[in-house]
Amino acid sequence: MKVIIIEDEKLTAEDLADAITRVEPGAEIIASLSSVNEALEYFKHPLEADLIFSDIQLGDGLSFEIFRDRKSDIPVIFCTAYDEYALNAFKTNGIHYILKPFSVTTIKEAIDKYKSLQKALAPTNHHIEAILSSLDHRPKVTSVLVHYKDQIIPVSEKEIALACIRNETTLLKTFDQKSYFLTKTLDDLESKLGTRFFRANRQYLVNRSAVKSVENYGARKLAIILTIPHDETITVSKEKHTPLMNWLEATY
Repeated sequence: MKVIIIEDEKLTAEDLADAITRVEPGAEIIASLSSVNEALEYFKHPLEADLIFSDIQLGDGLSFEIFRDRKSDIPVIFCTAYDEYALNAFKTNGIHYILKPFSVTTIKEAIDKYKSLQKALAPTNHHIEAILSSLDHRPKVTSVLVHYKDQIIPVSEKEIALACIRNETTLLKTFDQKSYFLTKTLDDLESKLGTRFFRANRQYLVNRSAVKSVENYGARKLAIILTIPHDETITVSKEKHTPLMNWLEATY
């Protein structure tokens, strides 16, 4: 079994590698990556791994960005100190979710689950996503709670045009031009909203229904043109051109 570890704390990565090899003596840790950028660079090359163990909150962002930007059928076991990302984890190739501090027992449970899925797939030779989709019966997040004066108001995902950072605070903007400031970070919001939303850059999260078109912006960027009035240009870096095009073509 060839394993990739994505973990930004060196001692934790070493403990995880030790636990994996104790549970599965034949396991080979072929890479230990410590950031989103390092993983994205590593994932540009063909992978010969069987399983990925990944933290979620890394020093330069959420690891979901790694798996969203690169299509892969390698199953992922997420190891994190936070339980709020579980839904988003299973929207990638996540097959298990371990809360830190992990133990040899919890690592064994995760590997046993991987083996059971592997065994189930062997006779039918189906892609692992088919099995994952049949397992995922968790309720979907359909609204975000916002504070307005003395009220707490649920705002449906369908009402949200975009979210962005303004003065170091998350601002949510609806299709009917209402704006609300949130206590959640943009990363938190991204993890709770569905695949209809695209992280254009570190400042913006955009609803598919809010995109009118995409235009060239300078030599290396694209600009997202919205269906609603907005006073700033939302740019997408060259590295995200392909993920953006795939997202625009997807059916939701």
